[in-house]
Amino acid sequence: MAASSPAAWAPPTPVQIREANAHLAALHGRVAELEARLAAAEETVRGQAGSLIRKDAETRRALEEAGRQKGREIAALEEQLRSSEERVQELLGLIREKDGLILRLRHRSRLLGEICRCRPVLDTLLAQMSEGERLGPDSGDDSPDGLLPDSNCVPDGARDFSLGSDPQDSDMALFGTTV
Repeated sequence: MAASSPAAWAPPTPVQIREANAHLAALHGRVAELEARLAAAEETVRGQAGSLIRKDAETRRALEEAGRQKGREIAALEEQLRSSEERVQELLGLIREKDGLILRLRHRSRLLGEICRCRPVLDTLLAQMSEGERLGPDSGDDSPDGLLPDSNCVPDGARDFSLGSDPQDSDMALFGTTV
């Protein structure tokens, strides 16, 4: 084996050493700058992560509160709905009562209308009864049994009056009650 040759390995020149040192110093400065930027970026990321965690917690609390508020509002609206439904049922019952009252009053109104239409007949009957009372008993009448002859007390055009709704009742009596 041969010994190494001196030409193959030459010590670096002072210029090469200065250039290499300058290059290493620049490289070392660049590494320090990058490490500082990395530390600043890591701090920024930690700060943003912390901010996101706080905002996430705040958002969760706000959502939970909104959920509770929604639940309270739903409960209040359900109570209002139940109360309104009860009021509607009360009003429907009142309407049924009023409808029944209206039907009864309509019937009474029709009845009073009939009575008013029959008033001339009643006035005529009362006038004839008064006249009959003034005349007193008459022993010399034409009737063999002492009774007045049959006469129709109803003036022409007047209707027979009966409290019943059956037309056959009006054939049986002029009035449905006893005076």
